[in-house]
Amino acid sequence: MFGLEALDLARIQFAFTISFHILFPAITIGLASYLAVLEGLWLKTHNDTYRDLYHFWSKIFAVNFGMGVVSGLVMAYQFGTNWSRFSDFAGAVTGPLLTYEVLTAFFLEAGFLGVMLFGWNKVGRGLHFFSTVMVAIGTLISTFWILASNSWMQTPQGFEIINGQVIPTDWLAVIFNPSFPYRLMHMATAAFVATAFFVGSSAAWHLLRGKDNPAIRTMLSMAMWMALIVAPIQAVIGDFHGLNTLEHQPAKIAAIEGHWENKGDEPTPLILFGWPDMKEERTKFAVEIPYLGSLILTHSLDKQVPALKEFPPEDRPNSTIVFWSFRIMVGLGLLMIFTGLWSLWLRKSDKLYTSRPFLYLALWMGPSGLIAILAGWFTTEIGRQPWVVYGLMRTADASSNHSFMQMSITLILFVVVYFALFGAGLGYMMRLVRKGPKIDEGKETNDGGPGQKRTPARPLSAADDDQTDHSLTKEI
Repeated sequence: MFGLEALDLARIQFAFTISFHILFPAITIGLASYLAVLEGLWLKTHNDTYRDLYHFWSKIFAVNFGMGVVSGLVMAYQFGTNWSRFSDFAGAVTGPLLTYEVLTAFFLEAGFLGVMLFGWNKVGRGLHFFSTVMVAIGTLISTFWILASNSWMQTPQGFEIINGQVIPTDWLAVIFNPSFPYRLMHMATAAFVATAFFVGSSAAWHLLRGKDNPAIRTMLSMAMWMALIVAPIQAVIGDFHGLNTLEHQPAKIAAIEGHWENKGDEPTPLILFGWPDMKEERTKFAVEIPYLGSLILTHSLDKQVPALKEFPPEDRPNSTIVFWSFRIMVGLGLLMIFTGLWSLWLRKSDKLYTSRPFLYLALWMGPSGLIAILAGWFTTEIGRQPWVVYGLMRTADASSNHSFMQMSITLILFVVVYFALFGAGLGYMMRLVRKGPKIDEGKETNDGGPGQKRTPARPLSAADDDQTDHSLTKEI
């Protein structure tokens, strides 16, 4: 069907499940740190606005965390069911790394998550804040191990191949492989940026609806400060990451650039737009800027970038896909930087909370961070093809021996169940966002804390049953 084989369906299935999964950890990473900052500010300033925002976003965090755990478990099983040959070949590396993630990160998060979500009026303020910080640290540790495993597949180091299996010889080299530092910083920063625009979009929606209070303004202000500071930093990290990729995966860079061949000693132009054609081995309708490719990718005006025709056809990534996925990521990144700069200009003129054009931009930029993460992930993973472990094992040699019918049935089931289950979860999260923070939450006491009566932070009972306002859905 459609010229697809069982291998193609296995790849589509994994791409589909990871695309759902990656959205939840990204928001979890950002929200966990955001909650730690909010609680720290409340403890320092005793400003109830920070406390109210903490309770509001902790409910969304809890739902998002649960969906992330469920979707992640499915992916772990797929290594054994659909990619058993890969597990047999590289399991001695990837298995321990994922185990370390469970032992050091997931257990840490699970151990303190209950205190964080349900212990507000049951433990002291110091212990509760410590629990929130531990959950935030746990999400970053989880990112560390997951990116270590994936980065090793991109730039494998510290191993020997004995009897057709990878055997680790230097765990420090395995973990801190050449691409790991750049990919870790890039992903963690992307999570912070994505969360900032998610929070900022929520605030913008409420302001556009006429709900203007200190909590909403604080949400927008903090989100825009984060965008202003972190989005440009992400661009710098991306530049270093690109230089590292050029060194270790030059075919990926050539595919990203849609660059097929070098002409004499001419520097490489930057192709802004075009349509790479894998069969004709050229980029159609190319719009080029001379010299700029060499300047961006080599930081010089005379060096050339490797071209796709320098690699055998069977070793070339699909340039048509990664060319455009990369540009979607970069384009959204530039919009994020622009949004941050615009917010600074409005802040100086005291119009940040009243400029409707800006608020509409902030609203529509809500999913931009998540879309950019997906586009970047597609660029990274499809750009690694045809290798599952770069230079060592091809994707075609890594899959299990399943039939086309088996893969078709399971893929259809995944699509139906994921859209039903996680669609309901995302819908519930949007209900929480529409509800907004309660500015009078916990006003029975000034500080709350151990033994004092407060509204409990119950993440699964936050949205009223009679909540029927679908205005947010209509807006976006």
